[in-house]
Parts: sequence; C-alpha cells; structure tokens
Amino acid sequence: MKKHQLSILTVVILSASFVLYSFKPADKGYQFKSITIVESIVPSGAGRSRIINALAPRDYKDFTKVMSEDDKTRNKASRGEIRVKNYEETKLLNFYNIGGIRFQNIAANDAVIDSRVNAFLDEGWEIISINTGVEASGGEGDGNGLFITRIYFKKPN
Repeated sequence: MKKHQLSILTVVILSASFVLYSFKPADKGYQFKSITIVESIVPSGAGRSRIINALAPRDYKDFTKVMSEDDKTRNKASRGEIRVKNYEETKLLNFYNIGGIRFQNIAANDAVIDSRVNAFLDEGWEIISINTGVEASGGEGDGNGLFITRIYFKKPN
C-alpha cells in the first residue's frame, strides 16, 4: 500500500510541476535593434551625415494612447520623455562638397557603415531588413535633402 501511495504522490508532484512550469511567461526568443544612417545630399556640403544608434531603451506603451469615439483627447506624451539623450553618433561625410558630388566621401561612408554593421554582426546580431528613403529638393530654393537608411537587426535572447 505504501508503495502505491508513493507512486501516486510522485505522479501528483510531477503533474503539479508540469502545470506550474506551463504558466511561466513565454520567452520572446529575440531582441531587436535598429540603426539609422542619415547622409546629407545638400549641395555645397552644408549638411550633416551620421550613423545613429540609440543606447537608451524606450517602451512604446509609455507614449501610446488608444483613440476611440468616446475619448478623442490628444496623446499627451511629453517629447522630453520620448527623446533619447544617450545615443551613439558616428560621423560620416556629406555626399557633396563645394565642387559637387564627392565619390570619395561616398566610398568613405561605405567603409565606415560596413565597419559598424560588421561590429553588430560580430556581437551576434543578424540583419533582418534594410529600408531606405530620400527627401530630395522640393524645387527652386529648397536646399534640403537627406538619404536615410534604416537597418533592423535581431538576435536570440
């Protein structure tokens, strides 16, 4: 009889362990990171070009408001709270200088960007997406222009 009770107790303890373990929060599996590359396409080299890497985490929930028919008040998240002051800024060269487009600057930027991306890969990050966009001249008198690239990475937790 004692042997039978011990067997039942063992099954109950194992079952309880499995049930308790099943309530453990699921691991996200991956962490994600992005960097933004801003390259100036302002004539005469007047712009600024950088690789930006945020070092301070942000939780989108802190700055999100669900809008509804009943509640149409605006999102009151503070810009100061959203702003990241702890970030890595890597200087790049502008596409243009006083003489026009500068191919050496583009080659130099490629080398620096490759170095930064390779450092992320060495740290175990994997590229999952690269997106680009251009804000170019809006006509006469608009001397603004940016070429932006976002690179998204992931790595296992």
